[in-house]
Amino acid sequence: MDRVDDGSPLADLLDERRHLVILAQRILGSLRDAEGAVDECYRRWYALSDRERERIAVPRSWLADSVGGICLARLAPPGPGPDAVAEDVVPAVPDVVVARPHVMEPTALRRHDAVVHAVRRACVTADEETLLSLLAPDASAFFDGGGKIRTLVEPVHGRDRVARSLLRLLDRRPLTTTLAAHSVNGRAGLVVRHDRRVVAVMSLEVAGAEVVRMWVVVNPDKLRHWNTGRP
Repeated sequence: MDRVDDGSPLADLLDERRHLVILAQRILGSLRDAEGAVDECYRRWYALSDRERERIAVPRSWLADSVGGICLARLAPPGPGPDAVAEDVVPAVPDVVVARPHVMEPTALRRHDAVVHAVRRACVTADEETLLSLLAPDASAFFDGGGKIRTLVEPVHGRDRVARSLLRLLDRRPLTTTLAAHSVNGRAGLVVRHDRRVVAVMSLEVAGAEVVRMWVVVNPDKLRHWNTGRP
């Protein structure tokens, strides 16, 4: 079972969603319908309480069973009642709004960039000790999966938990997952690619020589423009 405080590797979560879409498409025959069934499956997952989710030993199996049931229900002929029942949309993570940063002094900008590049190196080499040294003791991380990928729901607080969650999310197995520095909201941030597609964008707030806040967007809808024009 995934540890609640650490989350799961992003590559595993992407593979999980891909597996569910393939399963749904085999039943429904349409990629669009399959995506809709998988989205509904994740809505049901997030509608569960934390305690209910903790009791599910293998989330991937639960999701597969759930998406199979959803697909079969959609294939069933309509009954005598209404054709459809309105869906209750359960927001998985509140939208993270990163305000456009104010203009930074050259020295502060260079320091910000240096910290971001150091965080990248620590993540790529899985150097937890160095990563901890780059995080403020009360650092926080916010994750936005949009209810379409099974990432952490609640914000993560504290240097140790943020470091563990970040290293877990960025587990580089398979090696097709890469991490690079890139301009995000007008200043240096981090971009994760899996099989050459952008699958996560991270914006970091730096104070002094430490990261105090981090926003991690893995919501496929919000990342669509990052992949526009890419195969």
